[in-house]
Amino acid sequence: MFTPPHAGSKKRRSSFTPPHLEQPAIAEWCSYDWTRRSLICSSLLMDSLNGKVAVVTGASSGIGHAITESLLEKGARVFGLCRQIGKIPEAAIPISCDLRQPARIAHAFEILQQAVPSIDILVNNAGIAYLSSLLEGKVADWDEMWEVNVRGLAVCSQEALKVMAPEGGRIVNVSSLSGHRVPPTGGFYAPTKFAVKGLTESMRSELKAAGLPHQVGSVSPGFVDTPLVNDYFRGREGDLAALRKNTRMLAAKDIARAVLHILEAPSHVEIGDVILRSTDQTV
Repeated sequence: MFTPPHAGSKKRRSSFTPPHLEQPAIAEWCSYDWTRRSLICSSLLMDSLNGKVAVVTGASSGIGHAITESLLEKGARVFGLCRQIGKIPEAAIPISCDLRQPARIAHAFEILQQAVPSIDILVNNAGIAYLSSLLEGKVADWDEMWEVNVRGLAVCSQEALKVMAPEGGRIVNVSSLSGHRVPPTGGFYAPTKFAVKGLTESMRSELKAAGLPHQVGSVSPGFVDTPLVNDYFRGREGDLAALRKNTRMLAAKDIARAVLHILEAPSHVEIGDVILRSTDQTV
């Protein structure tokens, strides 16, 4: 057990000695609350997610489902925005929302405000991936990817910032490795993820210019074995089968861990982007 400086008898000694810090420095950095934990150190430990209010888009499957589960395990209260609300983790609070329609997004956040006064976290996870080339792709596929991957993300962020805790919240955008380089089959999907990268940087700049304490970052994974991959390889199921046979893709939980890495960083640390891919992925 750790004994605060100058507390208790001389026989009670701390088993924890912060390196290179004298007792006055420890007293300045740390506060003690024995009813909750033995040591709370605001600058030396990661922020706790326990009790935080989070919104996760696309929480019904794949990466969004894994992120929601991980946040719940950390003690967060999670609202899941998605079209298939019956598939989100049981402990999460579902709100039906179609990100293709800005009015539906605004309505979803109106419902949210009836339940909580503010939120701490937004994870923009929802996304659509079609293998739709620029030369022969369907315009309807382009429209849907743009509406969800780009405009929907921007509208969700705008609505979330209106109700974000004044002491500061965090937004994490789930992007893609395709937002950093264009694979041969990138088609229209890759430009939408480059747009997410641009939106993330623009949002950070605007928040700083406005003097707001909120942070924004992103995670950019390579191939992840989720239902989204099935959509991406629609019409090329043989290629997907070969990919699964020869490549160990990332799992949804891998991305969830990266998101938690951003959310649990100390408050003075802003992580801009986390790029990750399977060791088997060559591009």
